[in-house]
Amino acid sequence: MIEDEIHAPFLPEFKSPVLESKRSATGGVASVPGAVFNVSTSIIGCGIMSIPATVKVLGVVPAFALIVIVGVLCDFSVDFLLRFTNAGKSTTYAGVMGEAFGRVGSVALQICVMITTIGSLIIYLIIIGDVLSGSQSEGSIHFGVLQEWFGIQWWNTRAIAILFTVLFMVLPLALLRHVESLRFTSAVSVLLAVVFVGISSVMAVLALWEGKTQSPRLLPEVASLSSYFELFTAVPIIVTAFTFHFNVHPIAAELPNPSKMVSAVRISLVLCTAIYLTVGFFGYLLFGDSIMSDILTNFDRDSSSPMGKLLDDTVRLSYAFHLVLVFPLLNFSLRANIHELFNKSSPSALDTTRFVFHTCCLLGIIYIAAIALPDIWYFFQFTGSTSAVCLTFIFPGAIVLRDVHGISTRRDRILAAMMIILAVITSSIAISSNLNSLARKS
Repeated sequence: MIEDEIHAPFLPEFKSPVLESKRSATGGVASVPGAVFNVSTSIIGCGIMSIPATVKVLGVVPAFALIVIVGVLCDFSVDFLLRFTNAGKSTTYAGVMGEAFGRVGSVALQICVMITTIGSLIIYLIIIGDVLSGSQSEGSIHFGVLQEWFGIQWWNTRAIAILFTVLFMVLPLALLRHVESLRFTSAVSVLLAVVFVGISSVMAVLALWEGKTQSPRLLPEVASLSSYFELFTAVPIIVTAFTFHFNVHPIAAELPNPSKMVSAVRISLVLCTAIYLTVGFFGYLLFGDSIMSDILTNFDRDSSSPMGKLLDDTVRLSYAFHLVLVFPLLNFSLRANIHELFNKSSPSALDTTRFVFHTCCLLGIIYIAAIALPDIWYFFQFTGSTSAVCLTFIFPGAIVLRDVHGISTRRDRILAAMMIILAVITSSIAISSNLNSLARKS
């Protein structure tokens, strides 16, 4: 008996009828590499853009430690979610919350997913607009790639450039009905993120060789108590960069063996942590204290050589295209959660007309918000301090402490309590610091 328990699989295969129906609909053709690419794409998103800015705020050592710690805690929280999904009847994050806390829990989860995904998708379009049509930050004007190539024209203004991207690049991908259909675009998006990190690293090494870099600050500068508390505003940025939990269940549901999702998540977390550490260090090394909240903005600098200018444009365009490919993956979870909130049927049961209508309405709302909201730093801090931290740490920890299936160990409960306490404390301090900062500026 004991030997059988020791050799039992860590996460046995799901047996719920709901999941079996999903497998029938998708053909069960999803693979572990496809899941790794989809999870990695969900993680990387646009959070990588603000990682170098958090390194500037925290210093290299604390920032690296925070990235690793958040990555490890995310592994634990996903483990909690999958184990409780396996123990219950539901196959969605909202369903697991509903089993633990009833209708209130599932609705709270769905609202947080909508806030986080809508916020992220708005940020994606803002960054794409910055790359193509430029931006204005702290009194300085940064030209976009299209403006640098063709001058300022009516067709490369921010509103037109983003609209063209949404209609002809995002919309066709957003109309795909299954997550597994995005595995190839996710693979390309991860490759583009690696290209971005690789070129940035090479440019930083060359700048270091030429003596054009500043010495990176290993520890933060704390001049007063208020500046100490402002360090906590970097925590939500890292949390947002690792928020992918709303995509765990849709990706796992399309795997022939959902127990493989544990391995896919861990591989993705290791890969993305390495990418974050690399871009954080070399991005900060390359631009120093002049780094913007969106590092792509820094790549519009004048270059002394055509090759340098080509590298700058390649970095910006590769990551803008990466965000285009990430967009439909988050849009999938947003659309599915909205449907689950207001309907009892499965999202795949939607007729084509309603499916297209819902997708177009969501894209229209996100497009309008991206035009109206030009700054991403406070958006990151807001979502990271509220909905993202709930999805990543507070809700999984609460599910473990509630333990409706009686499977939590003493270690699980201690870890869950620590996750919730740390999340609440850091988020409260970050929100207070942000409010004080906004009050001083006004």
